[in-house]
Parts: sequence; C-alpha cells; structure tokens
Amino acid sequence: MLRATLKSLAARKLRLGMSAFAIVLGVAFVVGSYVFTDTIDKTFDDIFGGLSSDVVVRADLPGEAGFFSGFDPGTTTTVPAGLVGEIAGLPGVERADGEVESQSLFVLDTEGEPITTQGAPGVAVNWHDGPTADGSQVLELVDGEVPDGAGEVALDTRTFDRSGYRIGDQVDFVSSGDTPRVSAELVGVVRFGDSGSLAGASLSVFDTATAQQLFLDGRNAFSRVAVTTTDDASATEVRDQVAQVLPDGLESVTGAEVDEQTASAIEEGLSFFNTFLLVFAAIALFVGVFLILNTFSILVAQRSQEMALLRALGAGRRQVTRSVLVEAVVVGLVGSTVGLALGLGVAQLLKVLFGAFGLELGGGLVVLPRTIVVAYAVGVLVTMVAAFVPARRAARVPPVAAMRDDVVLPESSRQTRTGVGSVIIAGGAAAMLVGLFTGVGNAALVVGLGILAVFVGVAMLAPIISVPVIRVLAGWYPKAFGTVGRLARENALRNPRRTAATASALMIGMALVSAISIVGASANATVDRALDDGVRAQFVISNAVGQPFSPDVARQAAQVDGVAETVSVRAAPGQVDGRTVYLQAFDPEAFSRAAELEFVDGDGDLGGGGVLVGEDTAESDGVAVGDEVRLSLPGSDETVPVVGVYTQSPVLSGGYVVSQQTLAEGAVPPVDSLVYVVTEDGADPAAVQNGLDEATADVPTVTVQDQEAYKQQSRDQVNQLLSLVYALLGLAVLIAILGIVNTLALSVMERTREVGLLRAVGLSRRQLRRTVRLESIVIAVLGAVLGVALGVVFGIALQQAVSGQGLEVLALPAGRLAVFVVLAGVVGVLAAVWPARRAAKLDVLRAITTE
Repeated sequence: MLRATLKSLAARKLRLGMSAFAIVLGVAFVVGSYVFTDTIDKTFDDIFGGLSSDVVVRADLPGEAGFFSGFDPGTTTTVPAGLVGEIAGLPGVERADGEVESQSLFVLDTEGEPITTQGAPGVAVNWHDGPTADGSQVLELVDGEVPDGAGEVALDTRTFDRSGYRIGDQVDFVSSGDTPRVSAELVGVVRFGDSGSLAGASLSVFDTATAQQLFLDGRNAFSRVAVTTTDDASATEVRDQVAQVLPDGLESVTGAEVDEQTASAIEEGLSFFNTFLLVFAAIALFVGVFLILNTFSILVAQRSQEMALLRALGAGRRQVTRSVLVEAVVVGLVGSTVGLALGLGVAQLLKVLFGAFGLELGGGLVVLPRTIVVAYAVGVLVTMVAAFVPARRAARVPPVAAMRDDVVLPESSRQTRTGVGSVIIAGGAAAMLVGLFTGVGNAALVVGLGILAVFVGVAMLAPIISVPVIRVLAGWYPKAFGTVGRLARENALRNPRRTAATASALMIGMALVSAISIVGASANATVDRALDDGVRAQFVISNAVGQPFSPDVARQAAQVDGVAETVSVRAAPGQVDGRTVYLQAFDPEAFSRAAELEFVDGDGDLGGGGVLVGEDTAESDGVAVGDEVRLSLPGSDETVPVVGVYTQSPVLSGGYVVSQQTLAEGAVPPVDSLVYVVTEDGADPAAVQNGLDEATADVPTVTVQDQEAYKQQSRDQVNQLLSLVYALLGLAVLIAILGIVNTLALSVMERTREVGLLRAVGLSRRQLRRTVRLESIVIAVLGAVLGVALGVVFGIALQQAVSGQGLEVLALPAGRLAVFVVLAGVVGVLAAVWPARRAAKLDVLRAITTE
C-alpha cells in the first residue's frame, strides 16, 4: 500500500502541487507572523538590552516595583556632577561617566521637515566612551569626529542617511525645551549598537557641556551615572557601596537589573502587538483549513475508483485510510517546506509595510527553531486532520459501488450537521448576548468568543444554507445565458459541501473585513461627534509626530491678535494605588471654556493638589469624591483626595486628571501634548489662523488646525490603522481567492469525462469557459453575501460591546459593504481564468476515455 501510494503521488505531480498549495498559504502567514514578531523583539533587544554599565545611578522612582517598566519616564530629577567624582573614587569602581539624555529633540532634514517617524522619540545624548557591562561600546564613530565644543553634533547613521546633510552642514533641530529651535554643525556620524537601528527614532550626540545647556538648563548635573567596576569587583557589592553615598531621590541598581526591567517592559509592550499578528495568522490558518479540507475531499473523490480497486484486491478500510494519510503527510511536508520559505517573504513584506507606518526594523529576519517546528507541525498535522474525514468516508464505500462511473461518496448525516451547527450557533449567539447585555467584565472578549463560535457554526451549516442562496443568486442564469447558465448553476448545486467549503473561506475574510469596516466607520463617526459636541475651541495645536512639544508654543500662540486664551494639556505616566495609568494635566476652569467638561460630583478644584476621575474609571476603580488615592510620580509619592468625578467625554481619556503644578512637583518635565486656542468674539478665523501659523513657523513638528482639519486628522489616524488591518486581512482574503482557483481547477480535473462529453455534444470552448466563469462568480458572491451579512452582525456587536469605552456612535458604511460584494463578483471572474482555460484546452477524445 505504501508503494502504491507513493507511485500514485509521483504519477500525479499536478495534483500533488495543487494539494500542497493550500498548505503553503496557511503555513506562510503563520511563519511570517512568527518571524516578524521575533524580528521586532530582536530589534528592541538590540536597542535597549545589554546597553547598561555594571552599575547605574538614576532617579529613585517611587510606587510599586517595576514602576514605568524599566523605561525612563522623563524626570527633572538629576544627579549632581560632584557626585560622579565621589562615586569614581569608591573601592571597586574603575570609572564613572555622567550621562545626559533627552527624548524630545527632533532632527529637521534639509527641507526643514522632521525626520522622526510617527510616535518615535528624538533621542539626544552626550558623548562618552564608557563601556557597557560586557565591555562593548554603545556608540561607534564611523565618520568625521566626536563632538567637542558648543555648536557641534553627530547623528546616527540612519538619520544621517535620511537627512540629506553632509559633514560640515548646519543641522536644525526642534526641541521641547524653552528654546524650541536649535542648530549645530554636523561633525560626525555614529552607529548605535550592531545594527544601527533605532526603530524609527533619531539620535543626536553632543558634548557634555552642550547637552547640559540644552536639556538641563545649564546645570552641572546628569540624567544618570554609568559606573564601570574593576575586574575583581562584584557589581552587587559596588551597587551597595554606591547606594551609601547617594542622597534621597537617587538609587543605584546593577546593569543586569536594568536590563531585566527593560526586557520585561519590551515583552509587555509588544505582547498585544504580537498577539495581534498571531490572531491574523490564526485567521489565515482557519481559512487555509477550509481550503485543505476541500482539496482533499475532491482528491479523494477523484481516486474513488482507484481505492475501490485496491479494496477489491484485498486492501482493508484501515489500509485505504492510511494510504490517504500517508499522502497527506507527504503533501504536508512539501507544503510546509515551501510555506516556510514563502513565510520569510511574508515577513519581509510585513517589515516593509510597518516601515511605511514608522516602525523601521534593522538587521535581517530572525528565524528561531520554534518557528520551523511550528511550520511543520501546522502544515503536517492540519493536513492530516483535514484528510482524515474524507479518507474515512472513502474507505466506507463498498468496492463494487465505488467502481461504477456514477459513484457518489457518502455524505455525513444532514441531520447531524444541522443539529451540531445549530447548537454551536446558539451557544455563540448566547455568548454575544451575555457580553452585550449582562455587564460581564471584558465584554469585548466574551462577544469575540461568541463571534468565533458563530463562525464555526455557520461554516458547518454552509452546505445547507448555500443551496437556497445559490438558487437565488444564480436563479437568473438560465434566462440570461441559456444552457450555459443552467449548467453553471447545477454545477454549483451539485456538491453543496464543496461549494460551501470554498465559499466559507471567502466568507470568513469578508466577514472580518466588513466587521472592521463598521468598527472603523463607527470610530470616525464617534470622533466627529465628540469634536462637534465636545470641542469649543476654534483651533487646536498638536504635534505631527505624536510627541510632546515646548510650552513656548502656547505662549507664542497666546500673543496672536484675536486669541482670547490658550489652554495647554499635558500627559505623563504615573501610578494610582499601585496601578500604572496615564495622567492628564490642565486647569479645569480654563479647559471647560475650550472643551466639554461637566461634573457628576464635586467641583473640580485642583488647587489643593487633588485628582479628578472619569465617571467610568471611578466606577471600575471604586472611588468617589472624598476618597483618597496614592499618587506616585517620578519625584513624588503622596496620598491625595478625589475632588471631582467628571462625565465621560470622548475628548478626554476618561482616566485621572491632575493639575500641571502636581506634575511639576512630581519632577515631570513641563511639556505640552495639546493646546486649545479660544478666539475672541468677532475675530476673523482666517486672520487668526495666519497669525498662529506665523507664531509656530519655527516649530515644524506642530500643526495648527481648525475643528474641521483636526477632525480630518483624527479620521486619518483611524483610517491608517484600518489600512494596516485591511492589509493583514487581505492575505486571508487572498488565500480564499486562491482557494477558489484551486477548487475550480480540481473540479475541472474531477469532471474531465463530463467536460469531454459536453464538448462532444456541441458545447464550444467559449461556452465551456463561460460555464466555469459563472460557477466561479456564484461561489465568490455566495461567500461575499454570507460574509458581509455576518460582518454586519459582528461589527454591530463589537461596537456595542465597547461603546462604554469611547466607541459611542454606530455607523454602517453601506456603500463600502456593497462594493465588497461587487468586488467578489470580479474576484470570481479572475479566479476562473486559469481553470476555464484549462478546461477549454482538454482534448475531447482523451477526456471522454479518462478513467
């Protein structure tokens, strides 16, 4: 039997290739997702891991252990310069180097545009050649010379390549300090780490005195101190010795502790992102399973007479089943190998795609042994599971019955399929209802699990649902295309299981795309309503690269003619009762004149150092006006009262609000995240806009927008995220489309004799191609109609599940959903091109005599 199976595979190379095709697609996206996420991990490990010296002296951050997860949150707490010399003289210390750092100095290119990508910081440091714990250098000079004196700077290699500058040119910067514009002569180029990648950030290097002048207001101090131990000293012992000479507010930690905190922060920060990609890999695999199952069902049907002959010659049912499973293993191995290679291409495409969104990854792709194991496990195991059902079905066919020309493999019980599918759908619907209407925690997750169950249930019922739907969709075929139309309709109805499995793959992709479209449209509608109802200010000043900016911008804007008031909003990480939160800071009275701010309890007076809490946050955290919470900031740790609970507003995050004085006392740098501009009554909007543009002309990282432009920017941010999701879902849809091609091609092979007979009785090649094309269209439209219908239900459910978290307005993009269905018809036409041409080229006599 093994020899017969292998000879059968070798004799049908095209069938082998088409069988493996389904596995290749599913494995490729799983591999691509793993490789890409591992590459991201490696990139951030290179940036943050192993960069610390043996011992580090830094600000002592209060609160729970792991506050800020090992990242520098930005603090005005510094290390006095005199302390560096004292530390250097301690036993076991070889050297101590003071470090100055800022994360808000952005390089402008030769056209005056910021180089830093969306959300990435503009890092600036002072030059020193102190080693890391492993003895390596963080920065390596690759061209020019080290900055040595006022007005000199070096750039990292990637920023230098993108800037258009040459050594000797004057480089312009935008700072978040009191002096927004800075310039310096470019004297050198440095490489950061081994790969030179900073994941989209820029790096500027100054001499120590210049860095202190720019970022520490000229104080003779440092952001932290890197301590290098002697060869015979223990880092732990030196850490303890250093701690004894430190004043309050500073701490000493080993480099290993810093690296561990950083690694934990990277893992935590990327966990959602990695899960996000793997979810899409699971979707692609889910779609691929339908394709693999469909493929093997057709292949087993094609080999029914061959299997019957083997049964007649003495092969048992188990031997026939094992024969198909052996074929599945071979096909799985071939498909997994090709899919592994293709997955590297998928990872490279993802790398390019995310690079366009600002996440630039350095170095090559990372392929871990785990990825290879997963590739083969997924490819082989999924293929075996998918092949087992049709193999068992084929083995149950009596040999005499299977050798007839009109053999029909037995289908599983219609009643069983209907019953099981209905139960699963009912369970999924019940979970969705529980998530929507019972107030259960994490409603979105419960609704998501319900959606998954409904998906599976509908896929099981698809062969039953598809029959009446196809009769409706293809009901006009006979009138429009005559005999050709009738043949296409009957071919689609002939094997509902195969038709439904092919359409189900597309159904899943279309349902997800439709649901995401509804969520995206709802997000845009929510933003529009929030800004229409919640923003009273006529203009909004924000940062184009998603980073804070200098408070000097608000001061300059306030001096423009026609401006009545500017209201700045600041943000910073902190802890409330041990939970890490993102705090907002503003003057509530002034803010209420610029945007909606209403209170359900309390008066909102932050003069005494209290906090305001959003209504939903107050309920979830169990706090009310009069309660006290522990507020931890980089430079403070104290208990403060809750003085107000405000009505949830899409303009605000819904969390905790403090005064800007509280942030200042907590050693948080004074930088703005947003500035609202309220104009005087009767002021000319165009004149004010021009005045604001002139006032901010020297700070190209900020934008001045009226309400409509600000709404459009918010929409663009949502649409950018949607574009990324669409691109990832597009691969699942592509798998489904290629699945239609594969199924049609195998179907043509299965019906070779039938095609020959039709051609013999007068069906022309053109009519045959049209028949295949019409069959493809109805399958694609079936998948699209079912997918869009499910997507609408799922999209509405998801919007309702998170409506309390800001997605308040439901919007249905009817035009876009209709376009999806039309595009599905186009997909059907394109998917049929190769199978139709193959069918038309069959030799009539050979087709008639095919066994």
